[in-house]
Amino acid sequence: MADRYELHEPSWCPGCGNYMIRTALKMALEELNIKPHEVVIVSGIGQAAKMPHYISVNGFNGLHGRAIPPAIGIKMANKDLHVIVESGDGDTYGEGGNHFIHGIRRNIDIAHFVHNNQIYGLTKGQASPTTAMGQITTLQFDGVKVEPLNPLALALTMGAGFVARGFSGDIPHLVGLMKEAIKYKGYALVDILQPCVVWNRVNTFSWYKNRVYHLPESYDYTNKEEAMKKALEFGDRIPIGILYKVEKETYLDRFDFIKEGPPLVDVELNPLDAERLMEEFR
Repeated sequence: MADRYELHEPSWCPGCGNYMIRTALKMALEELNIKPHEVVIVSGIGQAAKMPHYISVNGFNGLHGRAIPPAIGIKMANKDLHVIVESGDGDTYGEGGNHFIHGIRRNIDIAHFVHNNQIYGLTKGQASPTTAMGQITTLQFDGVKVEPLNPLALALTMGAGFVARGFSGDIPHLVGLMKEAIKYKGYALVDILQPCVVWNRVNTFSWYKNRVYHLPESYDYTNKEEAMKKALEFGDRIPIGILYKVEKETYLDRFDFIKEGPPLVDVELNPLDAERLMEEFR
């Protein structure tokens, strides 16, 4: 593995917001002085899930909506690794909705970056869980008939300790959010507004730029009630930044043999040790 983060030619559409997210991720990891071999990016299926292919880190591609389970397994096997999940709004909030919810409950030490373009970009533009009510798509040609999911409000309701929103059109700000999420001890969600320049003609870069604003320095991100208010604010004004951040006990810290011992991957196992467990069956 190289000592620096090399970028590889992607197959994303020209102008796609994913380019900016990849740039921000590279910058965040470099500024944190984390080496490529110390990182694992886990993904599912979709445009966002191609991230492990386009940056030189350890990568694992799972099934559609199934990025979180292998990420949990990787972190439990080697607690010293920085585990990052890269997925889209369909991958995480649609097919992966149950894993999203229960991943929050477990509070594994994972940074989860969701590329939210409010559409299914890989499969030709049908509505995703975050597409607005009434929006016309390639499949919902008379408008979406269901209410959109609010992922930040859901994450707060489920007890997530770190909830943030970024915008791919503001790279310096996004770098800061990613660094805080990676450093956070526990499950950290960063929902990233990422325009799809082909299939979503509503939520464009200009649409977001006219609406997003930075949470002020005076904002108290430990106040869950205020965080919920900001999570529900999505329309003419859209706040970006850390909505909520508190310290919580992680899942791995609840097991002394993991917390105090070496990474499980370094523990030597002898198959003959199983003999004592088999004695009771003889």
